[in-house]
Amino acid sequence: MLGIVKEALKVDGSEEDLSLTLLINAAKEYLSNAGVPAQEEGKDSALYQLAVIKYALLNYENYDKSLNVEALKLSLQTDILQMKDYGGAKSG
Repeated sequence: MLGIVKEALKVDGSEEDLSLTLLINAAKEYLSNAGVPAQEEGKDSALYQLAVIKYALLNYENYDKSLNVEALKLSLQTDILQMKDYGGAKSG
């Protein structure tokens, strides 16, 4: 996941790996607190990965200032609603 987030944030090198790992863990905790079931390590769905990236973009101190923050927040909330476990049976 670290590599994916670094690519999305356009971060080269390993100087910020510790901070980015903290952001990734915070994103996973945020999603869990929002009712999104935890993903098995290394088997994260594409939507889950995108949600982690969006969380990182919103909380990374050196983010691209041209980002549409409000649209990104709305997009993250939409992802959460799609992944959230509402306690019902899943259809398939």
